[in-house]
Amino acid sequence: MWSTLPAFLGACLLIAMSPGPSTVLIIRNSLRSRRAGMLTVLGNESGVLLWGIFAAFGLTAVLDASEIAYDVLRAVGAVVLVGFGVQTLRAARRSSRAGLADAIPDGAAAGGARDYRAGLLLNLANPKAGIFALAFLPQFVPQSVPEGAPHLTAMVALAALWAVFEVGYYALYVWGVDRMRTLLSRPGVRRRLEQVSGGVLILLGIRLAVES
Repeated sequence: MWSTLPAFLGACLLIAMSPGPSTVLIIRNSLRSRRAGMLTVLGNESGVLLWGIFAAFGLTAVLDASEIAYDVLRAVGAVVLVGFGVQTLRAARRSSRAGLADAIPDGAAAGGARDYRAGLLLNLANPKAGIFALAFLPQFVPQSVPEGAPHLTAMVALAALWAVFEVGYYALYVWGVDRMRTLLSRPGVRRRLEQVSGGVLILLGIRLAVES
């Protein structure tokens, strides 16, 4: 397995570099604070780890085999994405009326649990993440004898490594937003970024809902 680690980490990097809903949400929450951004990252990567564990036990194969299960989770994921998008657009509208402090969504200042849950929910509500984990992880796991099934412990270990790697990668996003806080904290810039983030999340939710 050690011989496959460089290829595995390279693949993890390419996956993390591909923009998606999680990237948008992490950047969006990082606009509020570095803590909010990192908690969103941790929530998202908890989802990555869980999908990896589900794949190791063969549970994500249900999504691959059952069109009904996949469509139900796809519909839930679309609702979650659109909901986050609408929330972000509402925050942008509030900020344009009452100033930067009101750009923070209701309850976000009360603690970090909401940011963690947001990252976790967004990841787990995406059925494509589960299907991808099922197809991706076994490629880097030694095959057992005689059945040829992946070793459970090795697959879970790779899922954990994948999640830890992405924590480090997305921490760079959070750090970058924090370094640009002086610019991004300007009401006009902040409002425009919220509007763009909200629009992108809604479009991603619509695409998830209509795709087969």
